[in-house]
Amino acid sequence: MSHPHARDPPDRSDGASTGHGNDGKPNGHGSTGDGNSGKPNGHGSTGTSGGHPGARDYDRAPLVVTWETSQACDLACDHCRAEADPERHPEELSTGEATELFEEVARFEPNPFLVLSGGDPLQRPDLFELLSAAVDVGVTPSVTPATTPRLTESVVERFAEVGVGRMALSVDGATAERHDAFRGEEGTFEIAMQAAERAREVGLSIQLNTTVTAETVADLPAIADLAEELGAAMWEVFFLVPVGRGDELAQLSPERAREVMEWLYRRGREAPYRLITVEAPFYRRVAHGVQLAEGESPRGVGSTGAGNGFVFVSHTGEIYPSGFLPLSAGNVREESLVERYRESEIFRRLRDRSSFEGPCGECSFLESCGGSRSRAFAATGNPVGSDPLCPWVANAD
Repeated sequence: MSHPHARDPPDRSDGASTGHGNDGKPNGHGSTGDGNSGKPNGHGSTGTSGGHPGARDYDRAPLVVTWETSQACDLACDHCRAEADPERHPEELSTGEATELFEEVARFEPNPFLVLSGGDPLQRPDLFELLSAAVDVGVTPSVTPATTPRLTESVVERFAEVGVGRMALSVDGATAERHDAFRGEEGTFEIAMQAAERAREVGLSIQLNTTVTAETVADLPAIADLAEELGAAMWEVFFLVPVGRGDELAQLSPERAREVMEWLYRRGREAPYRLITVEAPFYRRVAHGVQLAEGESPRGVGSTGAGNGFVFVSHTGEIYPSGFLPLSAGNVREESLVERYRESEIFRRLRDRSSFEGPCGECSFLESCGGSRSRAFAATGNPVGSDPLCPWVANAD
């Protein structure tokens, strides 16, 4: 069903003050894969998962494993989760340790999507050796390079040649002026556009990642159009979590977030690419409401969850439910990623929604939504507390 105003979000501004800590790449969360809940309409414990046919039990295997290859990055983005530094950390996982990590990822059945993120993966001189190693163990890697001069056309060509499944590019403004101002570096928008064009020429799938703040929200319609023009397979829309440098940025109010998600659902319904949200699981409830109001048959929408189908490995090997939820379940240098994902207390607790507290724990959409665990932790220090961005939580009192 087409809607004449689907390309125009509600014309409101918001000055609510909070922030997040992602660089627009799926480094702390998110996916360069399917990004769905892995569960039909977000319910139940198993379901299909994008490029991986058959059932996926999130108690046994995640949909996405993201490895932060390095915290080093030449950019200094205001919203960086990692608070990236130009210098590489001396205790980064070695090439051999990373290969062992990939072997662990391959042990999950079905195989998850593997995302090599950062910082900037291109800061590692062994990046292409790492990508080849992932392919060799049977896991198709995706990569999220920073849009710096390191991201040349020849690098994009090598990504395609080595077997990268998808390249994710950050676009937080619809023009060079707006995007570069948000990124803190001139030329980043043009580098992203050139990389996207070269990827299309060599047949490398791309996705665009956008961070939603009070500053960037007005650009969403034009970025949606840009994703279509560039032939993106996916548009990943990240809702700010107040960690890292992003703690100072202005986040949307809960009601404004709901309005934007309604627009995103309608825009995604007509788009030639897949649209998912990150750190905004109540997107599912919003979509359900639009479907009911407009007589549309129910269908699932994509939104990811910390520890429940997602696992993040830091540059030093720490195992987290998300890069935005820094509660370690162990370290891959000492313990099995598979075992820690399945058996650690924090991961099991995040998958047991009966343990959730406050309005999230009492919500009728608990199973299909569950709220952002990362935002709940950032706001309250409690990973099973309630998500303050959710309008139903905000109105619970």
